[in-house]
Amino acid sequence: MTRGYDMSLRSRLADETRDRILEATERLLAHEPIGSVTLAAIADEAGVSVQTVLRHTGSRSGCFELVAERVRERIHEQRGGTEPGDVDGALEGLLLHYEVEGTLVLSLLAQEKVDPTAGEAVREGRAYHRAWVERHLGPCLAEGGRETIDALVAATDIYVWKLLRLDLGRSKADARRVMHRLVTSILEAP
Repeated sequence: MTRGYDMSLRSRLADETRDRILEATERLLAHEPIGSVTLAAIADEAGVSVQTVLRHTGSRSGCFELVAERVRERIHEQRGGTEPGDVDGALEGLLLHYEVEGTLVLSLLAQEKVDPTAGEAVREGRAYHRAWVERHLGPCLAEGGRETIDALVAATDIYVWKLLRLDLGRSKADARRVMHRLVTSILEAP
C-alpha cells in the first residue's frame, strides 16, 4: 500500500513560513532603518535561510511590497468599515489603526527624506489619510472647503496621536476624547 503525499500540509507549512518572513520584515521595518533591513537580517529574524526568503518573496523589494500589501489590507479593515459621516466610528477605526500600525508609520515618516521606499509609503499614506477624511468626515460639513478638510487632516494626523499617547503618555480613552474634541470643533465651526 502506498501512502499519498499530503499537499495540504506542505502548503500550510509554506504559508506559515511566508507569514513568519513577512512578520519578521515588518518588525524590522518598524524598529530599524530601512537600509539595515537586508535579506540576511530578514532571514535571521524569521529563523530561515536567505534562500527561503527569496523563494517566498523573490527579492528584498518583493518582500517589502508583500508587507505593504498586508499593511494596506489591515489599514482598510481598521479604517474602512464605518459609514461616511459616522464621526465616532471613524475615530475608533483611526485610533485602532494608530495603536496597531503607529510604530511602523512613525518609522517610515522618520525615514521619508532619506529612503525612497519610505518616501513612497509615506506619500501613499498621506493620500489615503486625506481621502479617508474626505470620505468619512467630509459628509458632516456644511461646506467642505479645502481649508476645513486640511484642518480635519491635521486634527486626525498620526503626530497628534503620537503627541497624546507617546509623548504625553495619555490613555487611549484620553487620546480619543481629545481627538474627538478637535474634530467636532472643526465640524461645528461656522
